[in-house]
Amino acid sequence: MTGPAVIPRALRGTVEVLWDYHDLHHELRPSDIGVGLGSHDLGVATCAANLQLRGMFPRIVFTGANAPTTVARFPRGEAVHYREHALALGVPDTAILVEPTARNTGENITRTREMLARHGISPKSITLISRPYQQRRAYATCRKLWPGVDVRCASEPMSLDDYIATIGDADRVMAMLAGDTQRIWRYAEAGHAIPQPVPDNVRQAYHDLVTAGHISRLLPGPPTGAG
Repeated sequence: MTGPAVIPRALRGTVEVLWDYHDLHHELRPSDIGVGLGSHDLGVATCAANLQLRGMFPRIVFTGANAPTTVARFPRGEAVHYREHALALGVPDTAILVEPTARNTGENITRTREMLARHGISPKSITLISRPYQQRRAYATCRKLWPGVDVRCASEPMSLDDYIATIGDADRVMAMLAGDTQRIWRYAEAGHAIPQPVPDNVRQAYHDLVTAGHISRLLPGPPTGAG
């Protein structure tokens, strides 16, 4: 059973604040490699394939095993299905590497880095491709775990409403936004990511979503405490 396909009017501004906060609006430039982070969102593979075909990087690494939310959709693993999708879009097989074991964003970064090293590849720059609302967390994680590389973030370009339409459940999107916002400071506090600024309006928008009950993607423990 899914939730509503539109955001309640009372929370519209709140959700827009968080949607914009997590999109880093990086200006893309050619990089040594693209890294597509596994998830439930096949748009990550679409974005990575389109950028590779435009010549933004010569090779893609797709990284990801499965999570409880992806095993039904991608039974052979996120990275494996991403590769198949990119091949269908025209990316050459020789331009794709698959890292099929990572189960979280930290492992996406560290295991990609280790796999590239085994292939004798030491990129100075990467394009990190993720879900739109995951950009800031992915960036902060990469800067912590791969500090020597220049990283730019990208996602499939789409509006908030278009993204909700692809998911088909506004409640799910709001819960994911709340969860990723909480992880910005919780992961920094745990040493898994570099700290990120959390403006007052972002902190308030997060609290508003939590108060409205969108808590299914929060980490265990007190939901508040953004600083």
